[in-house]
Amino acid sequence: MTERVLVIGSGIAGMCSALALAHKGFDVTVVERDTPPPEGDADKAFFEWPRRGASQFRHPHAFLGLMCNLLQDNYPDLLEEFYAAGARRLDFQEMLSPELTDKYRPAPGDDKLWVLLCRRATIETVLRRYVGRLNNITIRNGVTIDGLVTERDDQGLVVKGVKLRRDCVDEHGPEILADVIVDASGRTTKFPRWLAELGETVEEENDDAEIVYYTRHYKLKPGVEEPPRTGKDRAAGDLGYIKFGVFPGDNGNFALIVCVHNDEHELRQAITDGATFDAVCRSIPGLEPWVREDAAEATTEPFGIGDIRAVWRYFVQDGRPLARNFFAVGDAALRTNPLYGRGCSTGILHAHMLAEVLAGDADPVARALAFDRRTRDELRPIFETSRTEDKNGIRRAKAAAAGELLEKPDTFKKRFGLAFGDALAAAARYNLHVLRGMSRTMNLLEKPGAFLEDRKTRWIIFAYMLRGRARNAKARIVRGPSRSEMLELVNQRSADAA
Repeated sequence: MTERVLVIGSGIAGMCSALALAHKGFDVTVVERDTPPPEGDADKAFFEWPRRGASQFRHPHAFLGLMCNLLQDNYPDLLEEFYAAGARRLDFQEMLSPELTDKYRPAPGDDKLWVLLCRRATIETVLRRYVGRLNNITIRNGVTIDGLVTERDDQGLVVKGVKLRRDCVDEHGPEILADVIVDASGRTTKFPRWLAELGETVEEENDDAEIVYYTRHYKLKPGVEEPPRTGKDRAAGDLGYIKFGVFPGDNGNFALIVCVHNDEHELRQAITDGATFDAVCRSIPGLEPWVREDAAEATTEPFGIGDIRAVWRYFVQDGRPLARNFFAVGDAALRTNPLYGRGCSTGILHAHMLAEVLAGDADPVARALAFDRRTRDELRPIFETSRTEDKNGIRRAKAAAAGELLEKPDTFKKRFGLAFGDALAAAARYNLHVLRGMSRTMNLLEKPGAFLEDRKTRWIIFAYMLRGRARNAKARIVRGPSRSEMLELVNQRSADAA
Protein backbone atom coordinates (compact mmCIF):
# COMPACT_ATOMS: atom_id res chain seq x y z
CA MET A 1 0.00 0.00 0.00
CA THR A 2 1.30 3.47 -0.85
CA GLU A 3 -1.61 5.43 0.60
CA ARG A 4 -0.95 7.71 3.55
CA VAL A 5 -3.58 7.49 6.30
CA LEU A 6 -3.97 10.19 8.93
CA VAL A 7 -5.71 9.12 12.16
CA ILE A 8 -6.99 11.89 14.43
CA GLY A 9 -6.92 10.83 18.08
CA SER A 10 -4.84 8.27 19.97
CA GLY A 11 -7.52 6.76 22.19
CA ILE A 12 -8.44 3.11 21.93
CA ALA A 13 -10.31 3.52 18.62
CA GLY A 14 -7.47 5.59 17.16
CA MET A 15 -4.71 3.25 18.24
CA CYS A 16 -6.63 0.19 17.08
CA SER A 17 -7.30 1.88 13.73
CA ALA A 18 -3.60 2.60 13.32
CA LEU A 19 -2.73 -0.94 14.34
CA ALA A 20 -5.21 -2.58 11.96
CA LEU A 21 -4.26 -0.31 9.06
CA ALA A 22 -0.55 -0.83 9.62
CA HIS A 23 -1.05 -4.60 9.53
CA LYS A 24 -2.70 -4.14 6.13
CA GLY A 25 0.40 -2.32 4.91
CA PHE A 26 -0.74 1.30 5.08
CA ASP A 27 1.58 4.12 6.12
CA VAL A 28 -0.15 5.66 9.16
CA THR A 29 0.33 8.91 11.05
CA VAL A 30 -1.56 9.45 14.30
CA VAL A 31 -1.98 12.98 15.64
CA GLU A 32 -3.00 13.66 19.21
CA ARG A 33 -3.57 16.83 21.22
CA ASP A 34 -2.51 15.32 24.56
CA THR A 35 0.93 14.32 25.78
CA PRO A 36 2.10 10.70 25.54
CA PRO A 37 1.82 8.47 28.63
CA PRO A 38 4.45 9.10 31.29
CA GLU A 39 7.30 6.70 31.77
CA GLY A 40 6.62 4.16 34.48
CA ASP A 41 4.03 1.60 35.53
CA ALA A 42 0.25 1.43 35.28
CA ASP A 43 -0.33 3.44 38.47
CA LYS A 44 1.79 6.30 37.17
CA ALA A 45 -0.27 6.41 33.98
CA PHE A 46 -3.56 6.31 35.91
CA PHE A 47 -2.70 9.04 38.39
CA GLU A 48 -0.41 11.33 36.39
CA TRP A 49 -1.36 11.19 32.70
CA PRO A 50 -3.47 14.27 31.81
CA ARG A 51 -5.87 12.85 29.20
CA ARG A 52 -8.01 15.92 28.47
CA GLY A 53 -9.10 14.42 25.17
CA ALA A 54 -10.75 11.37 26.79
CA SER A 55 -13.22 12.50 29.45
CA GLN A 56 -14.02 8.87 30.30
CA PHE A 57 -10.33 7.96 30.71
CA ARG A 58 -10.48 7.30 34.48
CA HIS A 59 -13.96 5.84 34.50
CA PRO A 60 -14.09 2.02 34.52
CA HIS A 61 -14.25 0.07 31.29
CA ALA A 62 -15.33 -3.42 30.31
CA PHE A 63 -13.19 -5.25 27.78
CA LEU A 64 -15.63 -7.83 26.44
CA GLY A 65 -15.17 -11.05 24.51
CA LEU A 66 -15.44 -9.32 21.11
CA MET A 67 -12.44 -7.12 21.83
CA CYS A 68 -10.51 -9.84 23.66
CA ASN A 69 -10.82 -12.36 20.84
CA LEU A 70 -9.83 -9.79 18.21
CA LEU A 71 -6.69 -9.10 20.24
CA GLN A 72 -5.98 -12.78 20.80
CA ASP A 73 -6.47 -13.70 17.15
CA ASN A 74 -4.54 -10.79 15.64
CA TYR A 75 -2.08 -9.48 18.23
CA PRO A 76 -1.20 -12.23 20.73
CA ASP A 77 2.07 -10.48 21.60
CA LEU A 78 0.14 -7.32 22.54
CA LEU A 79 -2.12 -9.40 24.76
CA GLU A 80 0.94 -10.77 26.54
CA GLU A 81 2.08 -7.21 27.22
CA PHE A 82 -1.30 -6.44 28.78
CA TYR A 83 -0.86 -9.42 31.08
CA ALA A 84 2.65 -8.30 31.98
CA ALA A 85 1.23 -4.92 33.01
CA GLY A 86 -1.24 -6.59 35.38
CA ALA A 87 -4.32 -7.21 33.22
CA ARG A 88 -6.18 -10.43 34.04
CA ARG A 89 -8.16 -12.87 31.95
CA LEU A 90 -11.51 -13.92 33.40
CA ASP A 91 -12.87 -17.06 31.75
CA PHE A 92 -16.48 -18.20 31.43
CA GLN A 93 -16.14 -20.83 34.15
CA GLU A 94 -14.98 -18.19 36.62
CA MET A 95 -18.12 -16.11 35.95
CA LEU A 96 -20.60 -18.85 36.81
CA SER A 97 -23.12 -18.47 39.61
CA PRO A 98 -22.71 -20.81 42.61
CA GLU A 99 -25.71 -22.79 41.36
CA LEU A 100 -23.87 -23.67 38.11
CA THR A 101 -20.27 -24.11 39.23
CA ASP A 102 -20.61 -27.81 40.08
CA LYS A 103 -22.64 -28.51 36.93
CA TYR A 104 -20.11 -27.00 34.57
CA ARG A 105 -18.61 -29.10 31.79
CA PRO A 106 -16.55 -27.40 29.05
CA ALA A 107 -18.34 -26.97 25.71
CA PRO A 108 -17.22 -25.75 22.28
CA GLY A 109 -17.13 -21.96 22.23
CA ASP A 110 -16.53 -21.50 25.95
CA ASP A 111 -12.97 -20.41 25.16
CA LYS A 112 -14.41 -17.33 23.41
CA LEU A 113 -16.42 -16.26 26.46
CA TRP A 114 -13.81 -14.33 28.39
CA VAL A 115 -13.13 -10.75 29.43
CA LEU A 116 -10.06 -8.71 30.29
CA LEU A 117 -9.93 -7.04 33.71
CA CYS A 118 -7.89 -3.88 33.53
CA ARG A 119 -8.00 -0.11 33.94
CA ARG A 120 -8.24 1.91 30.75
CA ALA A 121 -5.06 3.79 31.69
CA THR A 122 -3.16 0.49 31.65
CA ILE A 123 -4.69 -0.55 28.32
CA GLU A 124 -3.94 2.80 26.68
CA THR A 125 -0.37 2.94 27.97
CA VAL A 126 0.54 -0.56 26.80
CA LEU A 127 -1.31 -0.15 23.49
CA ARG A 128 0.32 3.22 22.82
CA ARG A 129 3.83 1.89 23.43
CA TYR A 130 3.18 -1.20 21.32
CA VAL A 131 1.82 0.78 18.37
CA GLY A 132 4.63 3.31 18.64
CA ARG A 133 7.19 0.57 17.99
CA LEU A 134 5.72 -0.38 14.60
CA ASN A 135 7.75 0.81 11.62
CA ASN A 136 4.93 2.15 9.48
CA ILE A 137 3.23 4.20 12.22
CA THR A 138 4.23 7.71 13.30
CA ILE A 139 2.65 9.31 16.38
CA ARG A 140 2.74 13.10 16.73
CA ASN A 141 1.66 14.63 20.04
CA GLY A 142 0.74 18.20 20.84
CA VAL A 143 -1.16 18.62 17.56
CA THR A 144 -4.55 20.34 17.63
CA ILE A 145 -6.73 20.17 14.53
CA ASP A 146 -8.61 23.29 13.49
CA GLY A 147 -10.40 22.31 10.28
CA LEU A 148 -10.33 20.35 7.04
CA VAL A 149 -8.39 20.75 3.82
CA THR A 150 -10.83 19.96 1.02
CA GLU A 151 -11.73 20.49 -2.61
CA ARG A 152 -14.88 19.95 -4.65
CA ASP A 153 -15.38 18.21 -7.95
CA ASP A 154 -18.43 17.11 -9.89
CA GLN A 155 -19.00 14.26 -7.39
CA GLY A 156 -18.89 16.43 -4.28
CA LEU A 157 -16.50 17.08 -1.39
CA VAL A 158 -13.06 15.45 -1.21
CA VAL A 159 -11.03 15.57 2.01
CA LYS A 160 -7.32 16.14 1.42
CA GLY A 161 -6.02 16.74 4.91
CA VAL A 162 -6.44 18.78 8.08
CA LYS A 163 -5.61 22.32 9.15
CA LEU A 164 -3.67 22.88 12.35
CA ARG A 165 -4.36 25.40 15.09
CA ARG A 166 -2.14 28.45 14.97
CA ASP A 167 -0.04 27.52 18.00
CA CYS A 168 0.92 24.21 16.33
CA VAL A 169 1.97 25.70 12.99
CA ASP A 170 5.58 26.61 13.83
CA GLU A 171 6.44 23.02 14.79
CA HIS A 172 4.20 21.06 12.41
CA GLY A 173 3.32 23.40 9.54
CA PRO A 174 -0.10 24.85 8.69
CA GLU A 175 -1.65 21.56 7.55
CA ILE A 176 -1.14 17.83 7.24
CA LEU A 177 -2.12 16.18 3.97
CA ALA A 178 -3.04 12.53 3.52
CA ASP A 179 -4.88 10.21 1.15
CA VAL A 180 -7.34 9.07 3.84
CA ILE A 181 -8.46 10.89 6.98
CA VAL A 182 -9.82 8.87 9.93
CA ASP A 183 -11.70 10.69 12.69
CA ALA A 184 -11.07 8.82 15.94
CA SER A 185 -11.35 11.93 18.10
CA GLY A 186 -14.18 10.51 20.19
CA ARG A 187 -17.41 11.77 21.67
CA THR A 188 -16.41 15.46 21.37
CA THR A 189 -15.46 15.28 17.68
CA LYS A 190 -15.57 18.59 15.80
CA PHE A 191 -15.55 17.06 12.34
CA PRO A 192 -19.36 17.11 11.88
CA ARG A 193 -19.29 20.86 12.56
CA TRP A 194 -16.48 21.42 10.05
CA LEU A 195 -18.29 19.37 7.43
CA ALA A 196 -21.45 21.40 8.02
CA GLU A 197 -19.47 24.61 7.49
CA LEU A 198 -18.42 23.17 4.13
CA GLY A 199 -22.04 22.55 3.18
CA GLU A 200 -22.30 18.87 4.15
CA THR A 201 -24.57 18.41 7.18
CA VAL A 202 -24.04 15.17 9.08
CA GLU A 203 -27.47 14.02 10.19
CA GLU A 204 -27.57 12.19 13.49
CA GLU A 205 -29.78 10.40 15.97
CA ASN A 206 -29.12 11.67 19.47
CA ASP A 207 -30.93 10.31 22.54
CA ASP A 208 -30.15 11.33 26.10
CA ALA A 209 -29.88 8.41 28.56
CA GLU A 210 -30.77 10.89 31.33
CA ILE A 211 -28.24 9.55 33.82
CA VAL A 212 -25.09 10.71 35.54
CA TYR A 213 -22.35 8.18 36.10
CA TYR A 214 -20.22 8.41 39.29
CA THR A 215 -17.01 6.49 39.89
CA ARG A 216 -14.65 5.93 42.78
CA HIS A 217 -11.48 3.85 42.60
CA TYR A 218 -10.14 1.60 45.35
CA LYS A 219 -7.30 -0.80 46.01
CA LEU A 220 -7.55 -4.02 47.96
CA LYS A 221 -5.49 -4.05 51.14
CA PRO A 222 -2.52 -6.46 51.32
CA GLY A 223 -3.62 -10.05 51.77
CA VAL A 224 -7.27 -9.37 50.90
CA GLU A 225 -8.77 -11.41 48.07
CA GLU A 226 -11.45 -10.11 45.75
CA PRO A 227 -14.97 -10.82 47.00
CA PRO A 228 -17.14 -12.99 44.73
CA ARG A 229 -19.29 -11.15 42.19
CA THR A 230 -21.79 -13.91 41.38
CA GLY A 231 -23.19 -15.00 44.72
CA LYS A 232 -26.62 -14.40 46.16
CA ASP A 233 -25.98 -10.67 46.13
CA ARG A 234 -24.47 -9.78 42.79
CA ALA A 235 -21.90 -7.02 42.44
CA ALA A 236 -23.90 -5.28 39.71
CA GLY A 237 -27.58 -4.49 39.55
CA ASP A 238 -30.43 -2.04 39.14
CA LEU A 239 -32.58 -0.87 42.04
CA GLY A 240 -34.73 1.24 39.73
CA TYR A 241 -33.66 4.62 41.07
CA ILE A 242 -29.97 3.68 41.08
CA LYS A 243 -27.68 1.37 39.10
CA PHE A 244 -24.43 0.05 40.52
CA GLY A 245 -21.52 -2.17 39.62
CA VAL A 246 -18.00 -3.32 40.42
CA PHE A 247 -15.27 -3.14 37.77
CA PRO A 248 -12.19 -5.15 38.85
CA GLY A 249 -8.97 -3.81 37.40
CA ASP A 250 -5.29 -4.63 37.41
CA ASN A 251 -2.79 -4.89 40.27
CA GLY A 252 -5.42 -5.05 43.03
CA ASN A 253 -7.31 -1.99 41.84
CA PHE A 254 -11.04 -1.84 41.24
CA ALA A 255 -13.75 0.78 40.72
CA LEU A 256 -17.32 1.13 41.91
CA ILE A 257 -19.90 2.94 39.81
CA VAL A 258 -23.19 4.46 40.87
CA CYS A 259 -25.54 5.74 38.15
CA VAL A 260 -28.56 7.90 38.96
CA HIS A 261 -31.19 9.70 36.92
CA ASN A 262 -30.57 13.35 36.14
CA ASP A 263 -33.51 14.37 38.32
CA GLU A 264 -32.20 12.65 41.47
CA HIS A 265 -30.64 15.90 42.68
CA GLU A 266 -30.28 14.92 46.35
CA LEU A 267 -28.47 11.69 45.52
CA ARG A 268 -26.31 13.35 42.90
CA GLN A 269 -25.13 15.99 45.32
CA ALA A 270 -24.64 13.57 48.21
CA ILE A 271 -22.50 10.95 46.49
CA THR A 272 -19.88 13.45 45.35
CA ASP A 273 -18.70 13.25 48.97
CA GLY A 274 -16.35 10.30 49.44
CA ALA A 275 -17.67 9.17 52.82
CA THR A 276 -21.27 9.33 51.60
CA PHE A 277 -20.37 7.47 48.40
CA ASP A 278 -18.91 4.69 50.56
CA ALA A 279 -21.96 4.68 52.82
CA VAL A 280 -24.27 4.36 49.82
CA CYS A 281 -22.21 1.43 48.52
CA ARG A 282 -22.10 -0.27 51.93
CA SER A 283 -25.90 -0.13 52.10
CA ILE A 284 -26.08 -2.34 48.97
CA PRO A 285 -25.35 -5.99 49.90
CA GLY A 286 -23.62 -6.76 46.60
CA LEU A 287 -21.13 -3.91 47.08
CA GLU A 288 -20.62 -4.02 50.84
CA PRO A 289 -17.86 -6.70 50.83
CA TRP A 290 -15.81 -4.55 48.45
CA VAL A 291 -15.87 -1.36 50.51
CA ARG A 292 -15.50 -2.69 54.04
CA GLU A 293 -12.82 -0.68 55.83
CA ASP A 294 -10.75 -3.83 56.38
CA ALA A 295 -10.96 -4.83 52.69
CA ALA A 296 -9.99 -1.82 50.59
CA GLU A 297 -9.02 1.82 50.66
CA ALA A 298 -10.08 4.53 48.25
CA THR A 299 -7.48 5.86 45.82
CA THR A 300 -9.60 8.68 44.38
CA GLU A 301 -12.50 10.86 45.35
CA PRO A 302 -15.83 10.22 43.57
CA PHE A 303 -16.11 11.90 40.19
CA GLY A 304 -18.85 11.94 37.60
CA ILE A 305 -19.52 12.13 33.91
CA GLY A 306 -22.73 13.31 32.30
CA ASP A 307 -24.02 13.86 28.79
CA ILE A 308 -24.54 10.11 28.42
CA ARG A 309 -26.14 9.62 25.03
CA ALA A 310 -26.86 7.18 22.24
CA VAL A 311 -25.56 8.87 19.09
CA TRP A 312 -25.54 7.61 15.51
CA ARG A 313 -24.11 9.78 12.73
CA TYR A 314 -24.86 9.38 9.02
CA PHE A 315 -21.81 10.06 6.85
CA VAL A 316 -23.50 8.45 3.84
CA GLN A 317 -26.89 9.90 2.89
CA ASP A 318 -29.14 8.94 -0.01
CA GLY A 319 -26.45 6.58 -1.26
CA ARG A 320 -23.83 9.35 -1.43
CA PRO A 321 -20.84 9.87 0.88
CA LEU A 322 -20.80 13.38 2.32
CA ALA A 323 -17.03 13.51 2.01
CA ARG A 324 -14.79 11.15 0.10
CA ASN A 325 -11.60 9.86 1.75
CA PHE A 326 -13.03 10.65 5.18
CA PHE A 327 -14.10 8.00 7.73
CA ALA A 328 -15.23 8.21 11.35
CA VAL A 329 -14.67 5.33 13.78
CA GLY A 330 -15.64 4.58 17.35
CA ASP A 331 -17.40 7.27 19.38
CA ALA A 332 -16.92 9.80 16.59
CA ALA A 333 -19.36 7.74 14.52
CA LEU A 334 -21.60 6.13 17.13
CA ARG A 335 -21.89 6.22 20.90
CA THR A 336 -23.61 3.95 23.38
CA ASN A 337 -24.08 4.27 27.11
CA PRO A 338 -20.75 3.37 28.81
CA LEU A 339 -22.75 1.61 31.52
CA TYR A 340 -22.99 -1.39 29.18
CA GLY A 341 -19.25 -1.53 28.50
CA ARG A 342 -19.62 -1.92 24.73
CA GLY A 343 -17.68 1.09 23.46
CA CYS A 344 -14.16 -0.34 23.41
CA SER A 345 -15.30 -3.55 21.72
CA THR A 346 -17.33 -1.77 19.05
CA GLY A 347 -14.43 0.65 18.57
CA ILE A 348 -11.85 -2.04 17.83
CA LEU A 349 -14.32 -3.90 15.60
CA HIS A 350 -15.03 -0.67 13.70
CA ALA A 351 -11.29 -0.09 13.27
CA HIS A 352 -10.78 -3.55 11.77
CA MET A 353 -13.79 -3.14 9.51
CA LEU A 354 -12.27 0.07 8.13
CA ALA A 355 -8.89 -1.54 7.54
CA GLU A 356 -10.52 -4.42 5.64
CA VAL A 357 -12.62 -2.03 3.52
CA LEU A 358 -9.66 0.20 2.63
CA ALA A 359 -7.48 -2.78 1.77
CA GLY A 360 -10.21 -4.34 -0.36
CA ASP A 361 -11.13 -1.47 -2.70
CA ALA A 362 -9.30 1.64 -3.92
CA ASP A 363 -12.35 3.56 -5.15
CA PRO A 364 -13.32 6.30 -2.63
CA VAL A 365 -17.07 6.04 -3.22
CA ALA A 366 -17.08 2.24 -3.10
CA ARG A 367 -15.08 2.38 0.11
CA ALA A 368 -17.50 4.80 1.76
CA LEU A 369 -20.52 2.75 0.78
CA ALA A 370 -18.96 -0.53 1.89
CA PHE A 371 -17.88 0.89 5.24
CA ASP A 372 -21.32 2.38 5.80
CA ARG A 373 -22.99 -0.93 4.93
CA ARG A 374 -20.78 -2.95 7.27
CA THR A 375 -21.23 -0.41 10.06
CA ARG A 376 -25.01 -0.68 9.78
CA ASP A 377 -24.98 -4.46 9.49
CA GLU A 378 -22.62 -5.17 12.37
CA LEU A 379 -22.95 -2.24 14.78
CA ARG A 380 -26.49 -0.95 14.32
CA PRO A 381 -28.08 -3.90 16.22
CA ILE A 382 -25.80 -3.19 19.19
CA PHE A 383 -26.68 0.51 19.05
CA GLU A 384 -30.42 -0.22 18.90
CA THR A 385 -30.23 -2.59 21.86
CA SER A 386 -28.28 -0.07 23.94
CA ARG A 387 -30.73 2.71 23.13
CA THR A 388 -33.68 0.51 24.08
CA GLU A 389 -31.99 -0.33 27.38
CA ASP A 390 -31.51 3.40 28.00
CA LYS A 391 -35.21 4.07 27.45
CA ASN A 392 -36.20 1.21 29.74
CA GLY A 393 -33.83 2.58 32.38
CA ILE A 394 -35.41 6.02 32.14
CA ARG A 395 -38.86 4.49 32.65
CA ARG A 396 -37.65 2.49 35.67
CA ALA A 397 -36.05 5.56 37.26
CA LYS A 398 -39.12 7.73 36.77
CA ALA A 399 -41.42 5.02 38.08
CA ALA A 400 -39.22 4.55 41.16
CA ALA A 401 -39.20 8.30 41.83
CA ALA A 402 -42.99 8.36 41.62
CA GLY A 403 -43.35 5.25 43.78
CA GLU A 404 -45.11 3.41 40.97
CA LEU A 405 -44.83 0.00 39.34
CA LEU A 406 -42.93 0.16 36.07
CA GLU A 407 -45.32 -2.05 34.14
CA LYS A 408 -49.00 -2.75 34.71
CA PRO A 409 -49.66 -6.17 33.13
CA ASP A 410 -53.11 -5.19 31.90
CA THR A 411 -52.95 -7.10 28.61
CA PHE A 412 -52.05 -10.67 27.68
CA LYS A 413 -49.07 -9.42 25.67
CA LYS A 414 -47.65 -7.57 28.68
CA ARG A 415 -48.30 -10.48 31.02
CA PHE A 416 -46.60 -12.90 28.63
CA GLY A 417 -43.64 -10.56 28.12
CA LEU A 418 -43.06 -10.11 31.83
CA ALA A 419 -43.42 -13.84 32.46
CA PHE A 420 -40.98 -14.61 29.65
CA GLY A 421 -38.47 -12.10 31.02
CA ASP A 422 -38.64 -13.59 34.49
CA ALA A 423 -38.26 -17.10 33.07
CA LEU A 424 -35.25 -16.00 31.00
CA ALA A 425 -33.58 -14.48 34.07
CA ALA A 426 -34.16 -17.66 36.08
CA ALA A 427 -32.98 -19.93 33.25
CA ALA A 428 -29.80 -17.89 32.79
CA ARG A 429 -29.03 -18.32 36.47
CA TYR A 430 -29.71 -22.04 36.71
CA ASN A 431 -29.20 -23.45 33.18
CA LEU A 432 -25.80 -23.55 31.48
CA HIS A 433 -27.18 -23.75 27.94
CA VAL A 434 -29.18 -20.54 28.33
CA LEU A 435 -26.36 -18.79 30.17
CA ARG A 436 -23.93 -19.61 27.36
CA GLY A 437 -26.28 -18.05 24.82
CA MET A 438 -26.81 -14.95 26.91
CA SER A 439 -23.05 -14.66 27.45
CA ARG A 440 -22.44 -14.69 23.70
CA THR A 441 -24.83 -11.75 23.39
CA MET A 442 -23.33 -9.88 26.35
CA ASN A 443 -19.83 -10.31 24.92
CA LEU A 444 -20.99 -9.08 21.47
CA LEU A 445 -19.98 -12.34 19.82
CA GLU A 446 -23.34 -12.52 18.05
CA LYS A 447 -26.14 -10.10 17.32
CA PRO A 448 -28.24 -9.11 20.34
CA GLY A 449 -30.84 -11.74 21.17
CA ALA A 450 -29.63 -14.20 18.53
CA PHE A 451 -29.40 -16.95 21.16
CA LEU A 452 -33.19 -16.87 21.49
CA GLU A 453 -33.46 -18.24 17.95
CA ASP A 454 -32.11 -21.55 19.26
CA ARG A 455 -35.01 -24.00 19.70
CA LYS A 456 -33.51 -25.70 22.74
CA THR A 457 -33.10 -22.33 24.46
CA ARG A 458 -36.72 -21.39 23.80
CA TRP A 459 -38.03 -24.70 25.14
CA ILE A 460 -35.97 -24.33 28.31
CA ILE A 461 -37.38 -20.84 28.88
CA PHE A 462 -40.94 -22.04 28.23
CA ALA A 463 -40.38 -24.83 30.75
CA TYR A 464 -39.28 -22.26 33.32
CA MET A 465 -42.43 -20.25 32.61
CA LEU A 466 -44.44 -23.22 33.89
CA ARG A 467 -42.86 -22.74 37.31
CA GLY A 468 -44.76 -19.46 37.66
CA ARG A 469 -43.69 -15.83 37.81
CA ALA A 470 -43.40 -15.66 41.58
CA ARG A 471 -40.69 -18.33 41.64
CA ASN A 472 -38.83 -17.06 38.56
CA ALA A 473 -38.93 -13.42 39.66
CA LYS A 474 -36.60 -14.23 42.54
CA ALA A 475 -33.74 -14.53 40.04
CA ARG A 476 -34.22 -10.87 39.11
CA ILE A 477 -34.40 -9.52 42.64
CA VAL A 478 -31.51 -7.29 43.59
CA ARG A 479 -31.32 -6.65 47.32
CA GLY A 480 -30.79 -3.09 48.41
CA PRO A 481 -32.45 -0.15 50.12
CA SER A 482 -35.56 1.42 48.65
CA ARG A 483 -35.34 4.92 47.25
CA SER A 484 -36.90 6.41 50.39
CA GLU A 485 -34.47 4.47 52.60
CA MET A 486 -31.50 5.64 50.53
CA LEU A 487 -32.63 9.26 50.67
CA GLU A 488 -33.05 8.93 54.43
CA LEU A 489 -29.49 7.57 54.66
CA VAL A 490 -27.90 10.41 52.70
CA ASN A 491 -30.01 13.08 54.41
CA GLN A 492 -29.05 11.73 57.82
CA ARG A 493 -25.38 11.86 56.86
CA SER A 494 -25.80 15.46 55.72
CA ALA A 495 -27.51 16.34 58.99
CA ASP A 496 -24.75 14.67 61.03
CA ALA A 497 -22.07 16.50 59.02
CA ALA A 498 -23.80 19.82 59.66
